[in-house]
Parts: sequence; C-alpha cells; structure tokens
Amino acid sequence: MIVALYFWAAVLIVAGVGMAVVPMLAGNANRKKLLKRLDRVSGRDTLPAAGSVNVTVRRDVADSSIKALDRLIKSTLPRPAALRERLASTGRRISLSEYILASLVTGGLCFVAARAGGLGVLTASMVAMAGGFYLPWFQIGRMTASRQKKFLALFADAIELMVRGLKSGVPVGESIKVVGQEVADPVGVEFRSITDGLQMGQSYDEAMNAASNRINLPEFRFFVVTLNIQQETGGNLAETLENLAGILRKRKQMKLKIKALSSEARASAYIVGSLPFLMFIGLTAMNPDYMTILFNDRRGNLVLGMAIASLMTGVMTMIKMGKLEI
Repeated sequence: MIVALYFWAAVLIVAGVGMAVVPMLAGNANRKKLLKRLDRVSGRDTLPAAGSVNVTVRRDVADSSIKALDRLIKSTLPRPAALRERLASTGRRISLSEYILASLVTGGLCFVAARAGGLGVLTASMVAMAGGFYLPWFQIGRMTASRQKKFLALFADAIELMVRGLKSGVPVGESIKVVGQEVADPVGVEFRSITDGLQMGQSYDEAMNAASNRINLPEFRFFVVTLNIQQETGGNLAETLENLAGILRKRKQMKLKIKALSSEARASAYIVGSLPFLMFIGLTAMNPDYMTILFNDRRGNLVLGMAIASLMTGVMTMIKMGKLEI
C-alpha cells in the first residue's frame, strides 16, 4: 500500500509538471510569431545568397574547459546556440557544461529520492529524467523572467533619457553610453555592452542584435527596429523614441489592467486545480482502504487516469483564458 501511494504520488508530480509545461508551450506560440515578424522587419532573418560563402573570424565558443566534454557537447546537443542564448538571457555567466552538470545532479537526486520512496528502477528512472530535464529548465526560465521584468520596469525611463540627450544635441552613441552609466541594471549593463561593442568596431545592427538575443523581449526588438529604420530613412529620432516610450508605458498599463481583470479566473484555476489533490490526500489519510480501489483495480486506475486528464484539460483551459497577449 505504501509503495502504491509513493507510485501515484510520483504520477501526480509528473502530471503537475505537465500542467505547468503545456500551458507555457501553448502560450509561447503567439510570442514566437511576434518575434519572427520583428526579425523580418529588422532584417535579421535574411538568408545568404545562393553560392555565397560565410567567412567568420570569431573564435569558437568553449562550452567547457575540458576539451573532450566540449567536443561531446557540440556533437551531441541538437541546438547548443539556442541553449547558450537561453542561459545568457539570465544575465549570469552559466556555461553549457555547468547547466548539463546541474541537470545530471538534479536527475540523480530525483532518482535517489524515488528509490528511497520504494519506486521501481523503471519508474524512478522516469522520475529522474523528468526532474533532471524540467527543474533546471524551469529555474532558468524563472531567472530569465525575473530579469526581463526588471528590465521592462526601467526600459521606458532609459528611452526617455536617450530622448533628452538627443534633443540636447548628443549623438546616439553617446546617449546610449549615458544610459549605461546612469540607469540601474539590468538595463545599464546591456547598454554598456552595446557601447563596448561599438567601441570594438561592431556596427549598430550587430551590437543591437546581440543585446536583443540576450534580452529576448519584444519591447527591445521595437527599439532595435526603430533605430534601424531611422538609420535607413532618417528623420527625427528623438520624436520617434519619445513615441516609443509612450507606447511602452501604455503597454505596461494595459498588462497590469489585464492582470487585474483576469485575477478571478486565475484564482479559480488555482483553487479548482488544487482542490482534488487536497481532497485525495485528506481521504487517504483518514481512510486508506477507501482509496485502495483506485490503485489495486484496473477500473480504478482507468477512472483515476481519466480524472487527472480531465483536471489537466480544465485547468489548462482556464489558464489559457486568463492569459491575453497584447
């Protein structure tokens, strides 16, 4: 009985992981479409001409100080560049080898915990794979989201500081440098990296696109597109950036309004999603024999599986209804 309880606890944990992962994957569809459109406008998705040869003098990125591990990472991982960008978006220097090591350690701890709980080797291996993949990925996502939130809180002020500099006759490069010196991190450190890139001989497009890949925000892509269009067509950059700062502030106000209006739906999703698990734990603690049929009988297993699937579908639908992209 205890082994069965541990087994179904692991199943519920994996189901909870699915409930967290699937809405995020579904909610990122519109975001990816928007980023692709911004890439098209900024010219970042332009493919090389047929027959052209791309030559680069940039040194290869070392993912580990151990050469054998570095070669293994480059030859095994399907998209190491995308994972590097995701790690760089946290604002911390996390190498691929450190991330993989953290995943392996997390998976090992999950395996040991599952085996200590009485699960079989196969079930413990599944729990270890799920924990080793999801927990580090989830933590990186939390770190990135926290940094993006801090960036957005200061970004409009940084643009307005650039506008005041441009109106007073300061060049664009110097305005970016002033923002890097005067505005707090993470906005300051990103603008300082842009200034360093310009001083090292990078063009505005290269420096801005490198920062855009690290920040990974549509609002910053708008800023990059604005500078690119101004360089190609000319015009009053100060006025354009001032309008952009106003748009960013209105977007922020709209997001806060949407969050307030959808708070009831999100609270209902949390309550509806947690209530069955709380009732299950309570009934099991008070009368374990009453819940035995769900574990020992195939019909009970089928009912339990259908209940979990229905609950996941309802909670994901409510979460999706409470999220509005603007």
